Amino acid sequence: MTLLSSSASPFVRIIRVLLQETGQADVEEIFVTTTPMATDTTLAAANPVGKVPALLRDDGPAIYDSRVIARYLNARANAAFYPDASIWETLTLEATAHGIMEAAVISVYEKRLRPEENWYQPWMDAQWDKIARALDAVEARWMSHLAGPMDMGHIAMGCALGYLDFRHPDKAWRAGRDALAGWEAGFAQRPAMQATAPKA
Repeated sequence: MTLLSSSASPFVRIIRVLLQETGQADVEEIFVTTTPMATDTTLAAANPVGKVPALLRDDGPAIYDSRVIARYLNARANAAFYPDASIWETLTLEATAHGIMEAAVISVYEKRLRPEENWYQPWMDAQWDKIARALDAVEARWMSHLAGPMDMGHIAMGCALGYLDFRHPDKAWRAGRDALAGWEAGFAQRPAMQATAPKA
């Protein structure tokens, strides 16, 4: 199998972390250069909406969206990153992390892909408001889950917070969120997180 990848994407990082945590070293990784304005042709052939990651399988059509790929790889490894006993909590925390990443990536694209005269600060502020609300919710309601056995909610949240540090270091997301900051400091030391740290 082949993972169409990007070194900076937090959505790809989730899959790269999961592959390491489950010991699935047989998945080849191919890095593509793509943007919403200029989609890589190999990626477009695998995923018609042109987003990474996409997983090319030997026994079926390509699958895409990191949540779909994560479920597939979890089942392939017979792993327990989607535990039945807390499946709805795991999926909700995973979705919260994805919302953070989506808003953070959109903010990057606003400045990277649009001419400066067309930058719209209220739009970027609104994206950060989404992120801040999500972080506050995790701090207030999800720390007991994050203190428990690792699941995909943990991996997704760790990658989301790492992306904020990578692309939005000026936002100081840790301020007023001591519990979440403390959790992230520990989770970031996992070998799989260290090995998949994003690169520009």
